[in-house]
Amino acid sequence: MTDIAANEAGGAPALELSGLRFHYPDGTAALDGIKLSVAAGERVALVGPNGAGKTTLALHTNGLLRADAGTVRVAGITLDDTTLRDIRRRVGFVFQDAEDQLFMSSVREDVAFGPANHGLRGDELDARVDAALAALEVTHLADRAPHHLSGGEQRRVAIATVLAVRPDLLVLDEPTAGLDPASRRELITTLRGLDVAQLIVTHDLPMVLELCPRTVLVDAGRVVANGPSTELLADEALLAAHRLELPFGHAAR
Repeated sequence: MTDIAANEAGGAPALELSGLRFHYPDGTAALDGIKLSVAAGERVALVGPNGAGKTTLALHTNGLLRADAGTVRVAGITLDDTTLRDIRRRVGFVFQDAEDQLFMSSVREDVAFGPANHGLRGDELDARVDAALAALEVTHLADRAPHHLSGGEQRRVAIATVLAVRPDLLVLDEPTAGLDPASRRELITTLRGLDVAQLIVTHDLPMVLELCPRTVLVDAGRVVANGPSTELLADEALLAAHRLELPFGHAAR
């Protein structure tokens, strides 16, 4: 499988992970020398079997977990104690359960929370919120209570909350999990239209084929394949070796 690095011609990659190692408290290695890059504007899928280290890796991108060794760089900035706040502004993390990040009394207040926390006020804050709501096509939900929304609506609002901070990288953990077919289709269409780098942790391989030109396969805390999604997901032996498969009727082209 051809290894593809992020294209640095247009400036620093949105994300660079180098030599990333992390152990759980019991000593089990969760990440074992991970190297990965995502170019500005690129959509990359992160796939692998359960327990492969995908979510653990994703949680390192904005310092929610801190590595035992290795480096994390976002838009050319190295993650450390002095840059943690800036990194968390630059990396918008969308959790699998959208309710984990929706806690205000209205959608508008939730979307405003991040940029307000970073100092925006008045008309500038209102404009930022309106732009994020429009980008996710949830303007009509602005005055609704988040906990009264459908799962698909909550997922799009959760993305709007991080998009309002104008991150360099959007990290999504299982974004289509639990969505009905119509909500899944709406979300895929929305993600395709966003002009921001995306790292998408998922088991939804048909979505990967449709949305992500590149796929990174991890297992046992290591990158085992990295290449064009159409090539990687066409390798049935590779997928089977790592407990993955495309649903019946789907083919990588």
